[in-house]
Amino acid sequence: MKETYLFISDIHLGLQSYSVEREKERLLVKFLKFAEDNCSELFIVGDLFDYWFEYKRVYQKGFFRTLTALQDLTEKGIKVHYFIGNHDFMHGNFFKDEIGAAMYENPIDTILNGKRFFIGHGDGLVKNDIGYNILKKILRNKVLQKFYSWVHPDIGVAIASHTSKTSRDYTTKKDYGEEDGLFEAAKSKIDEGFDFVLFGHLHKRCYLKYKNGFYVNLGSWLDAPCYGIYKDDKFEIVDWK
Repeated sequence: MKETYLFISDIHLGLQSYSVEREKERLLVKFLKFAEDNCSELFIVGDLFDYWFEYKRVYQKGFFRTLTALQDLTEKGIKVHYFIGNHDFMHGNFFKDEIGAAMYENPIDTILNGKRFFIGHGDGLVKNDIGYNILKKILRNKVLQKFYSWVHPDIGVAIASHTSKTSRDYTTKKDYGEEDGLFEAAKSKIDEGFDFVLFGHLHKRCYLKYKNGFYVNLGSWLDAPCYGIYKDDKFEIVDWK
């Protein structure tokens, strides 16, 4: 029997006003409850949070309902895959140990219902994004993160929020050329033999065929909440309302 897989990306919890965030989380928790009965595995393809920094004994305030809904999924035997994005990259072991999610810092090669998938957030994969790749290595350096954890949480989270905004401004203003840089990255992976290449990051929902494969970008929840579903050898992006 073939399994059903669900995918979401770029929710950016914590980015917008309090009222907007409350509604966004309400929709997200409703989706996670829907996932309990409608999939065997859930893939969160980066930037669930607009920023995340986790201390050894402290995790940031807010979005408790999201965390408990994710734990409900794993306790019911649904595997949760969490790809660390360019905004929620400062993770420790909370999601792995407390929630039971599988955590990934890099894209993965996996087989779903007999098809080969390349799945990742997408940051750092555009050819001409050298500046971001340097920044990524610095921000994800475990030694530097260890030093950063000595900063008081109130200050540390405030800095993380500011850093997230800086990253967003850089990504928004960056000229990647006329082509979708991630589509170009996807083409090379399809040429390697992948059936589906799936990213987030650009906030541009698309589903394109290339040769014998498909490039999928899940878009974001900032304008139009949606999810990807793969079942019965068919992939589809569905609006979530």
